[in-house]
Amino acid sequence: MDSRSVKSIIAGVVGTLVMTAVMVVAPMMGMPKMSPPAMLSGMMGMPIIVGWMMHFMIGIAFALAYAFVFAPIVKIGSLALKGAIYRVAAFIFAQIMMAVMGTMFPMPMMEGSMMMIAVGSLMGHVIFGVVVALLVGKPQLMDDLVKSEN
Repeated sequence: MDSRSVKSIIAGVVGTLVMTAVMVVAPMMGMPKMSPPAMLSGMMGMPIIVGWMMHFMIGIAFALAYAFVFAPIVKIGSLALKGAIYRVAAFIFAQIMMAVMGTMFPMPMMEGSMMMIAVGSLMGHVIFGVVVALLVGKPQLMDDLVKSEN
């Protein structure tokens, strides 16, 4: 596996961990409780562990898409801004996909204000994008991690 792929996978896991940490503490700051793993597993009638695995696999897939598709095409100097824009676009796409999936699968009930849920979700996506962009876009940060695995 090439270095950029390894960096992207690590960035996807780290970005998902950071986004998940924010998701866990968000209710303590007045945001509604959000659990993508519970939503994913609930939609498919699968155990929560399947939702967690999917949550991380999706994070890795989005990090790979950032590194191999979005980052090479979009010429924005600021990595943080580039990552934030990537995830705002992905957030919009996710909202459309959730509406489509809601017609095919049973959707779990959301607790709290839909506007606050959307704001919290957007915050999580932007945080994920910034983390991924900084890790993928700064090879010197990731090279040490990749070398230590070999």
